[in-house]
This record gives sequence, C-alpha cells and structure tokens, in this order.
Amino acid sequence: MNDRIGRRGDDPVFRITTVLIVAIALVFAPAGDARRAQSSGAFAAQIAALSEPGGYFDTDNLISNERSYQHVFPELERRNVRGGVYVGVGPDQNFSYIAGIRPSIAFIVDIRRDNLLLHLLFKALFDQARGRIEYLALLFGRPVPANLTDWRDSPVDRLAQYINRPALDAKSLNSTRVRLERVIKGFGVPLSEEDLATMDRFHGRFIAGGLSLQFESAGRPPQSYYPTYENLLLETDGAGRQRNYLASEESFQFIKSLQARDRVIPVVGNLSGPKALAAIGRVMTERGESLSALYASNVEFYLARDGSYQRFIGNLSYMPHTSRTVIIRAIFNRGTGGSLSVVQPVEELLAQFAVAR
Repeated sequence: MNDRIGRRGDDPVFRITTVLIVAIALVFAPAGDARRAQSSGAFAAQIAALSEPGGYFDTDNLISNERSYQHVFPELERRNVRGGVYVGVGPDQNFSYIAGIRPSIAFIVDIRRDNLLLHLLFKALFDQARGRIEYLALLFGRPVPANLTDWRDSPVDRLAQYINRPALDAKSLNSTRVRLERVIKGFGVPLSEEDLATMDRFHGRFIAGGLSLQFESAGRPPQSYYPTYENLLLETDGAGRQRNYLASEESFQFIKSLQARDRVIPVVGNLSGPKALAAIGRVMTERGESLSALYASNVEFYLARDGSYQRFIGNLSYMPHTSRTVIIRAIFNRGTGGSLSVVQPVEELLAQFAVAR
C-alpha cells in the first residue's frame, strides 16, 4: 500500500480523496479524542470535504412543518431500525430520529447553506447547555433556572410552561449571543460576517417567536395548519409516547454526546447532487458501516418535479444498506394541509427503479 501511495502521491484526485478519508476517519475517533479532533479543524474539514455548492429553497425551515414526523417511531421499532449511519435533511426533527435510532454518526444534508448555519447554532447550544431546560432557555432567550437538577426528570410539558415567559432583557440577550458566537467560531468552519449575521437573525427569530414559532416560506405567512414549536415539542408518536429529543433527559444527553464528538455533521448538498451522498457512501464503505435510515422529508417531490429523481436513486443505491434500511418521507395534503409520515424499505424503493447494488 505504501508503494501505491508513493506512486500516486502527485495525483491531485488521489490527494483530495486521501484528505477526505483522513478527515472523515477522525469523526469515528474514540470519545476521548473528540477535543483533539475539533481543535485540529477536523470538523470543518469534514464539512468541506463532503459539501457541494449550495442552492436556493424558499423556506426559512427553522423548524419543521411536519406535525406527523414522530408517528413513524412505532414502525421504526417494529422494523428494528437501529444503529448504523443516519442521514437526514432539515432542522432539529433530525435530532428526534437520531435519539430514537441511536446511530454511531449522523449526516444532515441540505441544499441550503442556511441549514448548515442553523445546525452550527444548535451545536453551540448543545455545547453550552448542561440539560434540556438550559438548552431551551438559551435557544429562546429565557432565564436559565438556578437549580438545574430539579429539572432533570421533569416532563416536557413542564419545560414548555417554563419557556412560555418573557424573554431576557437586551443586555442579557447580547451576552448570550456573544457567548454562542465565540463557541461557533471555535468549530473552525470558515464563516463570513454575513454568515454570523444570519445565525444571529435565526436566533432572534426563536427568541421573538418563542414556542409559538412556525415554519415560514419566503413571502408567505405561516399556514394555519403548520404546527408551532410547542406543538412539535409535545406531539406523540401516535401510540401515546412523546418522542421529541427534548422529551427525556437521556435522549438529550445522547445527542449532546454525539455533538461533542463531532458526530452530527451538517453538509451542504442536494440529495440528487454529484458529491454529497456519494462521498458519505464512500465513507460508510471505508468504515464498514451501513445506512440505517434516510429521512428525506418531502424532498423527493421536488426532485421528481425538476427531473433529478433518478440521480437521487442512483446516489442512494451506492450507499451501503441492509434489509432493515429505510427511507422516511413526509407527504403533504395540499388541499386540506397537514402531513403524513411514512416508512419504506430502501431495498423496496430501489427495486421499483430496478437499481441493483
């Protein structure tokens, strides 16, 4: 192998591939190596190695508009969708799927660079929050309770009641923003002043909207049937269980641990694009990992509309998968509003398009 590397050392494609493999391999380092990996810029290198040029989509997508997204958990459990590698799109509903599936690593792939910026904000909040109530207080600009241990086993309903109070004063909010910006810069991802301003604007939206915050599309007010953040926080899986990642301290701490080890990686990419999914698939192959779940929301609708769905299927076919690997999708009723979330085995989807691994 050393001889092959020596012969190909001057090959630019080989050098780029080597950088990709080395950078991503660091993601899988033991927990004790997490601080070293982050300080060396590995997290930023991972994002750069996997990302494509960004694209436009006409939503802010700060929160989901899928009230139904938790309803698939009983089916995921029935199919034993567990561990492996998780890939998803969009904002923090991914954390609920990650908390339920418990992958070793997660990639959040979204065509909008703004989604990467939003996830850097979330990552900073996980870094600074010791528990669920502090996370929510920092996100929504509310006071952090004095005795955090009193909140550890609290039901999520009680957390929501606490957050439904006036925001902090301007001076305290500015102090929080300065603190979070310092943490975000420490992740090593190259950020412009515009990027920092965008993240500050996103945070301001959470603070101003509180738990009444809703999904918005550019130039259009939120639809009446869109859930609020509070609706999503308190929603159940259809079988009476609250499955939001903030519904239990144990779920929150699992996500916090992954974030601390740089194992939740936001990537700028199109599911039908030439690089992101293919690069993630190569990393999975190198590591001997398989895809457990791909959460596509309703992105497939747009891929079909613009004629790129077959490229998505091709990308998906090259991601290592098993008979238990599933795709999770949202279907919207454009007449009456609302969403339906469903699960389909990836092997079944690929068979429909006659794609063999």
